[in-house]
Amino acid sequence: MLVYALVWDRQSQSQTAQDAINAGWGGPQIIAGPVVAVPFRIAQVQEEQVGGQTITRTVEIEKLLYISPVENFVTTVVRPEERRKSIYRSVLYDAHIKGTARFELPQDLPRFGITAERLLWDRAELRIGASDARGLTNGGSLSVAGKALAVQPGKGPGATGGQGFFAFVPWTGEGRLAVTYDFGLRGSRSLSLVPRGGKTHWEVRSTWPSPSFGGAFLPERRTISDRGFTARYVIDKLALGQPPVAMEELGPPLLNDDSGYAMAPVIDSRASAVSRDPGRTVEAVSGNSRAVTVGLIEPINLYSKVDRSVKYGFLFIGFTFLAFLLFDIVGGAKVAAAEYLLTGAALVLFFVLLLAFAEVIGFTPAYLLGAGAIIGLLSAYSAAVLGSWRRGRFVGALLIGLYALLFVLLSLEAWSLLIGSVLLLLALASVMYATRNVEWSSVGQGSPHRD
Repeated sequence: MLVYALVWDRQSQSQTAQDAINAGWGGPQIIAGPVVAVPFRIAQVQEEQVGGQTITRTVEIEKLLYISPVENFVTTVVRPEERRKSIYRSVLYDAHIKGTARFELPQDLPRFGITAERLLWDRAELRIGASDARGLTNGGSLSVAGKALAVQPGKGPGATGGQGFFAFVPWTGEGRLAVTYDFGLRGSRSLSLVPRGGKTHWEVRSTWPSPSFGGAFLPERRTISDRGFTARYVIDKLALGQPPVAMEELGPPLLNDDSGYAMAPVIDSRASAVSRDPGRTVEAVSGNSRAVTVGLIEPINLYSKVDRSVKYGFLFIGFTFLAFLLFDIVGGAKVAAAEYLLTGAALVLFFVLLLAFAEVIGFTPAYLLGAGAIIGLLSAYSAAVLGSWRRGRFVGALLIGLYALLFVLLSLEAWSLLIGSVLLLLALASVMYATRNVEWSSVGQGSPHRD
């Protein structure tokens, strides 16, 4: 249990070191947009208590209409980079995101609860979001019909908690609005895209050989090799369940990265349902968005493997003690309690060696080094305790089999339970066969065997 706690502590230190590396770069990123936000004014009835009486008044407030693209094509190139702090490392990336989007107002716009004459097109905004604005260090560009727009920070979509950038867009709602965008984004661990509108096409490429695909949708096609990966997504509006225009935004998605750390949404404080200030624009946020996620994971998570190996520790201690017990009862070798204690301490020390060396030289070399050291130590010690090199070699062979079995179980995650259960059954049957003639009630009283 102490070794298990040590593994948890070292994993926590590793996560702290990774967070320190990522602090000046950017965390797991969520990108959203583009979306067009258009203010409109609407009359609203409000009730107030004045002097014990209820007074009803009608005020005019300003709200936003969010218009999603009819179609959005996004391409992303992710350039990964590993950085270290002491013995710990973190996977960072620099992504280049570019795309084109097409907007159209629905022909039946009044059926969505708003009429075109109420929309204030002179203040229409085109918004793109990035959940960690620290990563927007390479600038961004927005253009309409080949004409660049003046980009301003902030006012990202609700899915990114209001972080990102925007530009005032010259559109009156007539015809089609064709938008092109291009920006760089730094982040770490994972990159997520929040699809919206009619249809979203996303192609993401990287030289990282070990991606993970998660979120609400999986890629339509993907290729993975030692040289990197390519993934292509096509997400239709019916799968999203979102209208083309809405008076409220969806908040950030609930995601889990590959380290098991939940990334909780951060709702912008400006999000509210009602404002009593007629001059303030109400930006309503409700619910959570859906996102697709591409993670840059380490091929071998050494802490998870060490953690799983510690859970099998009782097998090493149990079988080794059982071998000593059989030599004690059946073979006549006397094993003292202190010798059991020293042998158990050596077996537990293997997991400490495994953890310590794995952080420096990797899991497999550390496993071979730790297993070789403990097998050699206990083989020599067993020969002295059991009074024979033959018995010492037997204990050494037993440990070699156990360490080999554990390595196989750690490598074959899907079959580990089945293989382990069958081998435990065979081991139990062997012990029962070897002790079938032992009179357990007479052990230590002179005649340990039946006639």
